[in-house]
Amino acid sequence: MRIVIATAVYYPQINGVAVFSHNLAKGLVARGHEVMVLCPSQTGKNYTSKEDGVLVTRLKSIDVKVYPDQIHAVPKKKRFWYKKGFRVSVFPGREVRKALKDFRPDVVHIQVSDPIGLAVVAVARKMGIPVVVTEHNQPEVLTEPLKLPGILRRSINAGLSAYFRKRGKKSDFMTMPSERAIDNLILSRGKEFPVPVAAVSNGVDLSHFKSGRVDGEIYDKYEISREGLKVLYIGRVDPEKKVGLAIEAFKKARKVLPKNTEFLIVGDGVDRTRLEKLVSDLGLLNCVRFLGRVLPPDLYELYRIGDVFITASEIETQGIVLIEAAATGLPLIAVNKGAVSEICIDGKNGILCEPGNIAELSDALVKILTDTKLREKFAKASLQVASQHDFEKTLDRFINIYKKVSKNMV
Repeated sequence: MRIVIATAVYYPQINGVAVFSHNLAKGLVARGHEVMVLCPSQTGKNYTSKEDGVLVTRLKSIDVKVYPDQIHAVPKKKRFWYKKGFRVSVFPGREVRKALKDFRPDVVHIQVSDPIGLAVVAVARKMGIPVVVTEHNQPEVLTEPLKLPGILRRSINAGLSAYFRKRGKKSDFMTMPSERAIDNLILSRGKEFPVPVAAVSNGVDLSHFKSGRVDGEIYDKYEISREGLKVLYIGRVDPEKKVGLAIEAFKKARKVLPKNTEFLIVGDGVDRTRLEKLVSDLGLLNCVRFLGRVLPPDLYELYRIGDVFITASEIETQGIVLIEAAATGLPLIAVNKGAVSEICIDGKNGILCEPGNIAELSDALVKILTDTKLREKFAKASLQVASQHDFEKTLDRFINIYKKVSKNMV
């Protein structure tokens, strides 16, 4: 098949949608399909390249300097703008129309309701091309960083939910990464949805992840001590991820844990400078390390250094990093909100805590890190949970969906 993937973020950017879109494109090509990705240019100018067998068409874009580009390191001192800002394609209609007419796809798959996604839907409809939409976000992802008053935030969240449902109704098939996400956005409304909807995991390529300890080279490269237990967080270091709560929980847990226990934070974001100050204020400079943005294959190795993975984020529609941590055989600690409970299953492969509850997060750290048998039990269960999210299964599901919607259009 000839498949177009439209996304607002793509490799080398790092976030859930970018990683999923990249994996999907590469996976489809490996299965023998022709794939074109439409995404914003990282230079501002329109250009096309072949990357991993994928035809990547990067559309004209502008630099939105109020948010970093997720590629370059975030500067320690942010004034009013970032030198390397987030790129957005504002009026991509003409470029999208030409790209679709030249490529002649059998199906288009929209990842984000940005101008590119909206333009692709409009053009595809006129050309009679079936449309698949994946809704990765939930309203809180967009409104949480804004620190809005409660009433205003709830009103905006309701409006965004209605918008997400509306865009789903304009497709021929809609997917979300988890059953919980579908419940929250669609089924909780109690109304019949006019478009087929299915939960399709973001999935991970399990071949990249191995359980068991890693060799010594990665320790030396990142100057990590081989001694002591390691708490691990991997992901964006932005306010909505609430990494500060995990740091405060670690501070509390250290009263019980061995003194050489360390907390490794892998990733970058706009909250890093504040969190580094928090670590200093809490007297944790000797045991909390910020490793910055790390890409594969080193990233896969860093997972194997951890003894437990922790996140306090409340905005996950699934959480690719949680699947990756589980695929490495790590016990998980997360909060009982969003869809993480389908990956971090309380009492089976980890512990779920109430959102914002530092004491519960701390108790979970102590419980797991002081009980070797419990860690081994959770680690074994994590591998079993991760096996249900093999990316090959995700590819099977989407290929079947593409074939179904294409057949219905004939």
